[in-house]
Amino acid sequence: MESQTLAATSPAPSAPTPPPAAPLGAQVQITREAIERLRVVSGEQGVELTGVRVGVTGGGCSGLSYVLDFEKEPRLGDSVFGDSPKIFVDRKSLVFLRGTTLDFEGGLNGKGFVFKNPNAKDACGCGSSFSV
Repeated sequence: MESQTLAATSPAPSAPTPPPAAPLGAQVQITREAIERLRVVSGEQGVELTGVRVGVTGGGCSGLSYVLDFEKEPRLGDSVFGDSPKIFVDRKSLVFLRGTTLDFEGGLNGKGFVFKNPNAKDACGCGSSFSV
């Protein structure tokens, strides 16, 4: 990101206003198991785990696919949930993700990261896409 130089006569910029807290049922949550796995993956990739972006995009065999990526700060218009790591969700994705919990299931039959989404009416067999 480029830094900008402000003229000496410019007023100091105000700190950005944090996004309002979402109602409890609208929150996107993350389990302890998922946090532990994210710490391992971020360490392997040499990324500081300060936040993760959770979202949806068009595609997949059921119509919508989940997005999960490391991110340091929220984007304009994001809802922010949790504390360590913070969970960033854009407005469009939040419509489909309200009440979702991100989990991690390991073991012999483990699936990896699993989205437990109460809004999903149908999901593909691999669990990476869904429809509402």
